[in-house]
Amino acid sequence: MKLRKVSAASAAVLALALTATACGGDDKDSGSSGDGKKITIGIKFDQPGLGQKTPDGYAGFDVDVATYVAKKLGYTEDQIEWKESKSADRETMLQRGDVDFIAATYSITPERQEKVDFAGPYLLAHQDVLIRADDDKIKSPEDLNAAKLCSVTGSTSAQNVKDKLAPKAQLQPYPTYSACLPGLQNGAIDALTTDDSILAGYAAQSQFKGKFKLGGFKLTNENYGIGVKKGSDLKDKINKALEEMVSDKSWDKAVEDNFGPANYKNEPAPKIGDIKS
Repeated sequence: MKLRKVSAASAAVLALALTATACGGDDKDSGSSGDGKKITIGIKFDQPGLGQKTPDGYAGFDVDVATYVAKKLGYTEDQIEWKESKSADRETMLQRGDVDFIAATYSITPERQEKVDFAGPYLLAHQDVLIRADDDKIKSPEDLNAAKLCSVTGSTSAQNVKDKLAPKAQLQPYPTYSACLPGLQNGAIDALTTDDSILAGYAAQSQFKGKFKLGGFKLTNENYGIGVKKGSDLKDKINKALEEMVSDKSWDKAVEDNFGPANYKNEPAPKIGDIKS
């Protein structure tokens, strides 16, 4: 008799466990609604002004855009899990489902569109140069012919300038963009080149305010989009959120908050699907 009672109790426990599993599922939601407990978003952790991990949390324009989008999808800030998305890892992270979407200075290109889908664009950036605030010699890309140009390992920006615009530029190798800034400040190099939004983010740091300026050369168009897994229904939902961010002026505030100190002359908010070549 006692054995039968134990068996009945065990059966009841098993039934409850199966019910909970069927109703609860995985903690991680697909990102298509706010019913899940969290949403995982990929950002850069090392780009001031765009995506940076700080002692106080995460900050930057990409972070502000991603947070706004997440809220429109039904998530609160404490339901967001931030994950570092290095440039070389972004497509793989989306394809594996490591993140729900990525906002990480992610330029929309035909090659990338074969692997992932993009919402946006949400920012039109350009390759530019950062020079000292008192520099009066570099006024055009051609003036870089007589300049020492920071070349960052793994980046093609400086090499592109040398190949296409200023063949006599002297490329000076540095490990990171951050490492270029002291050299630019003390005259070891004359210019640093990458996307103007990234340069503005570096220049806006408190220790560099007023020391640098952008050349304003607009050497290329870089259409930043939000990457999602191929075929994801998130694309349309994120596009709608981005349109709302522009219409309610939250986009303008995010630009001013993150790039204002560098006097960044940003382009107007791009229209969804309008990719500048």
